[in-house]
Amino acid sequence: MDLNKLTQTATQVRRDIVRMVHAMQSGHPGGSLGCTEYMVALYFHIMKHNPAFNMDGQGEDLFFLSNGHISPVFYSVLARSGYFPISELSTFRKIDSRLQGHPTTHEHLPGVRIASGSLGQGMSVAAGAALTKKMNGDDRIVYSLHGDGELQEGQNWEAIMFAAHHKIDNLIATIDVNGQQIDGPTDKVMNLGSLGAKFEAFGWHVIVLTDGNDMEQVVKTLEAAKAQTGNGKPICVLMNTIMGRGVDFMEGTHEWHGIAPNDAQLASALNQLVPATVGDY
Repeated sequence: MDLNKLTQTATQVRRDIVRMVHAMQSGHPGGSLGCTEYMVALYFHIMKHNPAFNMDGQGEDLFFLSNGHISPVFYSVLARSGYFPISELSTFRKIDSRLQGHPTTHEHLPGVRIASGSLGQGMSVAAGAALTKKMNGDDRIVYSLHGDGELQEGQNWEAIMFAAHHKIDNLIATIDVNGQQIDGPTDKVMNLGSLGAKFEAFGWHVIVLTDGNDMEQVVKTLEAAKAQTGNGKPICVLMNTIMGRGVDFMEGTHEWHGIAPNDAQLASALNQLVPATVGDY
């Protein structure tokens, strides 16, 4: 897709997000809206992937969502890139749906390779998958997405150290640096300090994406990250985003981490997210 089409698709994905969460009055709109450009760019422009979905993923790029609570954006992008029918988005969080609040493998939803309800585990999985590709002579790339607050989990740093030690240079881990988590701003809950300095000290190549809600910047940064693979270091993209981006009353606050809009708020959000470029489900 060209930039214009990617941007239009991002608008449609945002409409999906607010409608899905509103319908069940449950879910996580804030981080989903903030990561929309990244997810759309990844699935519609950057990755080599196959919606027919083979679980082992040989010969294709892999993606692991570590901050699994932002499942609405993940499900929307998977559906709209052909992994399952778009109409299935209407089953989000319903009993017996394949689209649970946090992605799981039990439901066998195409595109989902790990359960990611528990935070802090995706870095380990991504590092292992990337190392497996290297050992198997598979030259494709592993991508992963993590929340900044999620990095307060110690398991991340063991995996980060492991990846550098083993020179897992086919791994691009992106951190959603929105400065918010469920209980408040990250610098108030547990200050993360300089993530760039930390990753560099652990032996990673760090790229800063100054505006993760600008599609052109997202595409250029991910392409730059791809160009750094094979150089002996895992790659970290520090992606600065605004939680709730695209819906003015949700932007920049942890209060929309995990609550749903009411009817009036949904109408206001949809009025801001126009046009419905591909068509609502």
